[in-house]
Amino acid sequence: MEYVTEISARPVFLYDGDCAFCSSCARFITRHIRSRATVAPWQTVDIDPLGLTMQQCDEAVQWIDESGRIFSGPQAVARLLIDAKSVWRPMGWLLRIPPSSWLAEPAYRLVARNRHRMPGGTPTCSLPQAKRGRPAS
Repeated sequence: MEYVTEISARPVFLYDGDCAFCSSCARFITRHIRSRATVAPWQTVDIDPLGLTMQQCDEAVQWIDESGRIFSGPQAVARLLIDAKSVWRPMGWLLRIPPSSWLAEPAYRLVARNRHRMPGGTPTCSLPQAKRGRPAS
């Protein structure tokens, strides 16, 4: 967990906007998981003031809370679900406690490495940002 220099009034959930699978997941989040968070592709956000690198954002989704703490991968997803309350909240808490938390990280990495093979994924999803043919915004 890191601290950022810019504190937002709302949490921020960042995903890979160049990945079709990630974008599909983000659309599901905005339609069905009512969180206070701003859900945005990291390529459209100035990530430097948030304390994030392109590599971190390329490897996993990111959650930045109002106090500036950063959570990545399954912990970012857990924070999003907990923030959403309703039926999603227990699933978020479950992701944070053992043994679920022990399984969440390897499962997340497996999906992240194979997102180009997931429904909605494309070959571009498997490429790091530096090899996608255009610089990050």
